[in-house]
Amino acid sequence: MKALLKRFLRYLAFEHGKATVLYKKVCSPDGLEWAALIKKRRLLYEIGAECSIQVYANIVDPRYVRLGNNVRLAECTLLGHDGSVNMINRAYGCRLDRVGKIDIRDNVFIGQAAIVLPGVTIGPNAIVAAGAVVTNDVPENSVVGGVPAKGICSLDKLVQKWRRENEQLPWHNLIEQRGQDYDATIEPALQQARAEFFFGHA
Repeated sequence: MKALLKRFLRYLAFEHGKATVLYKKVCSPDGLEWAALIKKRRLLYEIGAECSIQVYANIVDPRYVRLGNNVRLAECTLLGHDGSVNMINRAYGCRLDRVGKIDIRDNVFIGQAAIVLPGVTIGPNAIVAAGAVVTNDVPENSVVGGVPAKGICSLDKLVQKWRRENEQLPWHNLIEQRGQDYDATIEPALQQARAEFFFGHA
């Protein structure tokens, strides 16, 4: 019965844009499926292939957001407007507008609790660290972090470092078997190998 309810809620969300809150709560879609729903419903200006958006990512002005291919959004916030303009307009008798695009190019990851402000282009081939506040463009092939976000290193250097580190991991062979994404058949052995390495045998 529950499987039937999930299929029905998924159908309503994907085909009619209805019951999306219930779909999110009952079906717990992963980032790939949530991004597929956003793409199907054309909620962003544009979204490329192989994107993943966590369900609690906060995209405040979706019509001003463009995602390239293989963009991964953790539970971050993308802001397409500056809300302080409303206070300024009232206080100073102005008629100002403060909006901007957020253009995220191919192969970009934006980490947990990061905030991207309006008028920013990120990447391609870039990482925004968890908790970063992005106020300016993030160049191609870069890793940024901090408040405001600043360059940490090139993405190429980070990949080289992680490759060297991964070759030393006791569970390296399991990662090689798994391929690029999560594999439910390997995950229990992978979790056990990691826990034993971190804490020793129970």
